[in-house]
Amino acid sequence: MSDNEKVGAIIESGSIDLEVESQRKSHDYTDDVDVAMKYAIINKEGHIELDEVSAKRILRKIDTFLLPVLCLLYCFQFMDKLSNAYASVLGLRTDLKMTGDKYSWSGTAFYIGYLFFEFPASYLLQRFPVAKTAAAFIITWGVILCLHSVPQYAGFITLRTILGMLESSVTPAFTIITAQWYTQDEQFLRVACWFACNGFGTILGGAISYGLAVNQDSFSITAWKLIFIVTGSLTIALGFVIGLHVPDTPAQAWFLTNEEKSLVVERIRTNQQGFGNRHFKKYQFIEAIKDYKTWLIFIFGLSSNIPNGGMTNFGNILLTSDLGYTAKQSLLMQMPSGAVEIVGCIGLAYISTFVHSRMLIATTAETITVIAQCFLAFGSSTQLKMAGYSLSSIGATGFICVISVVASNVAGHTKKVTTNAIYLIGYCVGNLIGPQTFRQNEAPVYQGAKTAIVVCQIIALTALGAIWYAYIWENKKKEKANPDDFPTFDNQEFADLTDTENINFRYRT
Repeated sequence: MSDNEKVGAIIESGSIDLEVESQRKSHDYTDDVDVAMKYAIINKEGHIELDEVSAKRILRKIDTFLLPVLCLLYCFQFMDKLSNAYASVLGLRTDLKMTGDKYSWSGTAFYIGYLFFEFPASYLLQRFPVAKTAAAFIITWGVILCLHSVPQYAGFITLRTILGMLESSVTPAFTIITAQWYTQDEQFLRVACWFACNGFGTILGGAISYGLAVNQDSFSITAWKLIFIVTGSLTIALGFVIGLHVPDTPAQAWFLTNEEKSLVVERIRTNQQGFGNRHFKKYQFIEAIKDYKTWLIFIFGLSSNIPNGGMTNFGNILLTSDLGYTAKQSLLMQMPSGAVEIVGCIGLAYISTFVHSRMLIATTAETITVIAQCFLAFGSSTQLKMAGYSLSSIGATGFICVISVVASNVAGHTKKVTTNAIYLIGYCVGNLIGPQTFRQNEAPVYQGAKTAIVVCQIIALTALGAIWYAYIWENKKKEKANPDDFPTFDNQEFADLTDTENINFRYRT
């Protein structure tokens, strides 16, 4: 098979026109390659080069204009998730007559919706402009959250399900945006910055809920209803900000000059992938399904989020029933875990820029998490249990690491979207199962649930180690591969090849 035929088989017929000149191959931009391809060709013709000073200047500009908005939205979306837990100790369960395991189902319903809509949401984010599509989801879920203050139990469960469907969009959207703008070496820290703002959501949500609880006699609406109204209104406002402020691709960035847009393309060339491709490619979908690394990622997402699902919905109840705090105190005692998540996750991600191994950092964090959860499950004193409860939130570092792994180590836009959806389905199923481990007949200590948390976290730690080894092994295989089996051509970084098709692609650990 000739080089032309090999490339045609890889990229699909008609996607690239090749002109072979000895070892050099050039091509024209068409829709089946990455959106960044046409800018790469223009850069080639204009001989644009990126120096170190310009690279740092552009990175600072991207961080300044994008990161604060992404961080604020992630703070609010986690506050939205926790609103159910806050409301649970402020009269929600009593007013809606949540007896037995009915409250557990209010947590599970959210993730049923999330599970059902994860693939459709991911497809919509690929097919349509990512920032505008995400903004539409965000504004709509803000409205749904406000409506949580209206119905009785059946309506409440329905709204929780719809909320889960809508919130299934935010993490894949942010993963795509991060991959568009940042190099592989930069992605772990940036994902940590926006994801760790879950901690700010915990702190801010606890403060708002506590303020509403202690002053509820001053309002005509009960405190638990106000929690949903306030958090929903904040989300609606930020949805409009996302839609107006965040560009759909770097090429549409209102805060970059034309020269800087071209330099952004050169900056991400080392990723061996570009801005994305709006065409669904069946072969990349199949490759993602068949890739064993996809299922290791799924296992990690599932096992690490059974604990998360339980603690997100039952954290406040555990603080009151097992650790002995009052309902109002439990709202404040969530704050230390939020602070641990902010400082721990961002701090560890920053350290990875010096040790150059995010997998090492994530594995360390997961080990600390297992120890902390043993304190919570088997501790002999309230102080030790509280320490375990707070330190457990550092486990988010592992989840952050795998989000950045999907962003940087999965190439081919359809394959990336598919792998990300499968990972988040694991996340969703884990969070769906988590509340069900808290059985009413085990109240107030819930020992079975706490033991399940420890077991699942050990499985997550093992899966993370397997992902790490898999990338090392795959890189060694590529080093030994015959280059003649992988045709190369100019700007192939932006041809929307998958990580297994591109001989130059290397997995970052």
